[in-house]
Amino acid sequence: MTSNPGAASLGKVWFVGAGPGDPELITVKGQKLLSQAGAVLFAGSLVDRAATLYAPAGCEIRDSKDMTLEEMTEWLIEQTSKHAIVVRLQTGDPGLYGALIEMARPLVAAGIEWAVVPGVSSAMASMAAAGESMTLPEVTQSVIFTRVEGRTPMPEGEDLASLAAHRTTLCIFLSITLMYKVEAALRAAGWPEDAPMLVVHKASWPGEERILRGTLADIKQRCREAGVASQAMIVASPTLGALHWETLARSKLYDPTFTHRFRKASA
Repeated sequence: MTSNPGAASLGKVWFVGAGPGDPELITVKGQKLLSQAGAVLFAGSLVDRAATLYAPAGCEIRDSKDMTLEEMTEWLIEQTSKHAIVVRLQTGDPGLYGALIEMARPLVAAGIEWAVVPGVSSAMASMAAAGESMTLPEVTQSVIFTRVEGRTPMPEGEDLASLAAHRTTLCIFLSITLMYKVEAALRAAGWPEDAPMLVVHKASWPGEERILRGTLADIKQRCREAGVASQAMIVASPTLGALHWETLARSKLYDPTFTHRFRKASA
């Protein structure tokens, strides 16, 4: 993506999703770009530094945790005058709570080409770590990625209580310090006290991942006792614990009585 055909002499900025923490969960394309990068700006407060090990010797590597948005975009623009490939390495997926458009706008204004390589979200990594599914036939077929209001206000109609009223899977980002708001919203939406809850701290991080299970009634206390107060995904879902249910509706796609274009019904 570029707004200036004359930008060919400048390098290209790649916004690469580093994934949730495990450096092996970066995509093959992301790893390849890192191996070719002349400069890498990584989110040190969130991205496991091991991900930058894919960068070549001599690559200019900068941690962005102490930088403002303006400082980050200025650094990226400066690096494109020296390197063909400049990587902004971001936690999870760049398009999800990643200030992607805020960083891309100055690049467009400067006539610098940019592109995005998606990454594995911590929501997916959390459910994978816990052996859970976000969707189940006849239980829920929808997933909501959201957060509760903190310093960043929520748009009208997107308060958690309104979203929770759908009774679907809720993956709640950036809200572990506001668990009391999460609980209040779920209760306001009619979720019962015994509704299963899942909290995963540092999903996929080697040696640091922790999985906490509980209910709406006790999950805040369990987090407090475990000392989990940062970098955690909160999941509220009617699918949690389905592995141990006595009965489970089957997927029609794999049902022997179901015909589709690759298979005729056998029963």
